[in-house]
Amino acid sequence: MKKIILTLVFASVMTTMSAQTETVKSTEDAFNKWSVELAGGFNKPQRPMSAGYSTSLISPYVVDLGVRYMFNNKFGLKADFGYNSFTGEKESIDFDTKYYRVDLQGVANLGRIMSFETWTQTIGLLGHAGVGLSLLEREDPSYKKDRIGNFMAGLTGQIKLSDRISLTGDFTTILNAKQNMAFDGASSSNTRGFGGILFNGTAGITVYLGKNVKHADWVLDNEDRFNVIDNRLTAIETKMLDADNDGVADYLDQEPNTAAGAMVDTKGRSIDKNNNNVPDETEDYIMKNYTSKADSTTVYDNELIKSLINGGYVAAYFDFDKSKPTNVSSEGIDFILTYLRNNPSASVDIIGHADELGRSAYNDKLSNARATNVKNTLVKANVDAARLNVIAAGEDTSVDKDSDAARKLVRKVTFRVK
Repeated sequence: MKKIILTLVFASVMTTMSAQTETVKSTEDAFNKWSVELAGGFNKPQRPMSAGYSTSLISPYVVDLGVRYMFNNKFGLKADFGYNSFTGEKESIDFDTKYYRVDLQGVANLGRIMSFETWTQTIGLLGHAGVGLSLLEREDPSYKKDRIGNFMAGLTGQIKLSDRISLTGDFTTILNAKQNMAFDGASSSNTRGFGGILFNGTAGITVYLGKNVKHADWVLDNEDRFNVIDNRLTAIETKMLDADNDGVADYLDQEPNTAAGAMVDTKGRSIDKNNNNVPDETEDYIMKNYTSKADSTTVYDNELIKSLINGGYVAAYFDFDKSKPTNVSSEGIDFILTYLRNNPSASVDIIGHADELGRSAYNDKLSNARATNVKNTLVKANVDAARLNVIAAGEDTSVDKDSDAARKLVRKVTFRVK
């Protein structure tokens, strides 16, 4: 029975979280589908070649430009344009011919089909095959241009550099149909059927286009569904965090920096019945232990208060990338204001801090802006500016950079009484 109740409670929480979050994109729209491919390399025309004509075993050069669209993470279409240059090697009769082609190919993501993700997250493999039209011409106006049909097939290896760019290496075989002129352009071949053979080897890059994070090449089956569940569970865990250990979850806590052990209300705020900006529990302790026993006049132990301030227990906190204190943290500024009014000879350093996110130079400026903002508030409250010294402490590296809750604790301004 207990297990059933817990299951129902968990299901209820999940339903609530689902209702409060943005509608999750369907798997079909959760990844980018378009990409642009640019590659260059070497070629080897195999046949037909005229007697006395030949190219190097690895002959420069070939350029390929393609645009690809993936229907899903396994299959897609690719349109590409290719350019080959054929020139004779040292032992060959000199010649110079050009070969142009346009093709439409089907693409299969073999890496996903063969589950490469079980052993790597950065290496992929594509297979492609299709048909197109070619044009072979020789740099000599006396030779006619040869218009050819072609069939091509190849394999493309991938190395993922980022979610936007991959390195590629490709090997492709092209079969020419009804090729009437040899690749060197010096003789007629009269080859019917797929008689012409050309090999291309290239290296290049693929740039992924779209507003989503991943491209179809690297999306796993059911990945989005599991990511949605994981994100929801993470959201629940984040909401249930209690950074200041006051018994109130952070998402309900209106005073996220409550002193340890302080009594709070249901919204995480320190109980302060007399509204003097000192939590009642702290005030009672000071009254009992640090007031004058000679008479009924309350005289706070200034050394104690000074040690509390200098120990960082009085602070103003800030939201991410903001220089204006949060509403609840204004109490720390009020506390300092009261102290300075009660101690007219005292001066104070106002020390600004920032978390580690972003560039260090920017965080230095942000910490200075936070401290300056607090100083201006005190000056407007008629505190002599000469008693206030701004210090930009920059980044606070004392907490886990990857913890959002921990970073909240160091986005602050602290004080040091002199």
